[in-house]
Amino acid sequence: MAQVSSGTSATKFQVSRVPRRVPAAERERRLANPGFGRIFTEHMVRMRWDAGRGWHDAQLTAYAPLSLDPGTSVLHYAQAVFEGLKAFRQADGGVAAFRPDAHAARFRRSARRLALPELPEETFLDAIDLLLEADHEWVPSAPEHSLYLRPMMFASEVTLAVHPADDVTFLLIASPSGPYFPSGVKPVTVWLSEDFSRAAPGGTGAAKTGGNYAGGLLAQAQAAEHGCDQVVWLDSNEHRWVEEMGGMNLCFVFGRGGDARVMTPALTGTLLGGITRDSLLTLGRDLGYETEEGRISVDEWRAGCGDGSLTEVFACGTAAVITPVAAVRSERSSWTVADGGPGEVSMRLRKALVDIQRGAAPDTHGWLHPAHVSSAR
Repeated sequence: MAQVSSGTSATKFQVSRVPRRVPAAERERRLANPGFGRIFTEHMVRMRWDAGRGWHDAQLTAYAPLSLDPGTSVLHYAQAVFEGLKAFRQADGGVAAFRPDAHAARFRRSARRLALPELPEETFLDAIDLLLEADHEWVPSAPEHSLYLRPMMFASEVTLAVHPADDVTFLLIASPSGPYFPSGVKPVTVWLSEDFSRAAPGGTGAAKTGGNYAGGLLAQAQAAEHGCDQVVWLDSNEHRWVEEMGGMNLCFVFGRGGDARVMTPALTGTLLGGITRDSLLTLGRDLGYETEEGRISVDEWRAGCGDGSLTEVFACGTAAVITPVAAVRSERSSWTVADGGPGEVSMRLRKALVDIQRGAAPDTHGWLHPAHVSSAR
């Protein structure tokens, strides 16, 4: 077992690589059609925190099942946070993670809200670097494929007492991912949820924590019952103001061509501040569009589609990048967004972001974090 010191933080990682790697032919077979979250790379990063020692026992080790006592706190009180980001095969054959620094900062904010210890951002980046160095051959090269990185932190103290955990575990795993839309970008039909709320002021809506997703599953099932692909969340007070779609942010395009304006609901504390959302707002300005953070009601959404002023609607997030919204349904009404197809602004933004992620366009904002690996495969 080797010990390596990080170049950016004081954390020392023990490195214990698997003795036998998956043969290249078998790895390529799995990468041909990886799906999403079905297969995992050969290593993971693990470290612990306790109230006395802080962060310690940092290690790169073989991907393996966990052994948890039935009294482990997270199983009872859901004190946990996670992140989701991607690494991409570059045009020159290298590998780069997209905006891991922004994900590290959000991971800290989520941990703070869930009363978990904050992992230093440089240690978060070191974990990404170590895993990519060990498993870079698992980064697919096919178009629309990527390596999905899942950092997580949970209360691993064995206790039934309700309090911020004194023992916490951090893990980082990676899963090769295929295209979100295997046959091309597909617009979705959405259901406006007026019976359920995703988050309320003062709650955990701005944190990336599993309970937010578990609480949305019943509404998602309701959307499916009405023939819809996704659920759109409204504000918890009036069920009038549009917030986000499933686990993605929403954007609304007014006007066309160079005069188009891209608006997304403002971050009020009940929405998750998406890294893709932030990236697209920046790229929108680069492309000459007016961008803003504001608010839009259900009535304004319907009226804008009716009079043609609202020309495109799309959701955005790490998994799909951009998902066009074709139609809207609710208990009271239904309507179509423009002609129901992907919009020009949406697709232009998507291409601009994907090209940067894959090294096919200049990274003028410094969003790519190159892995320290050979470009040869």
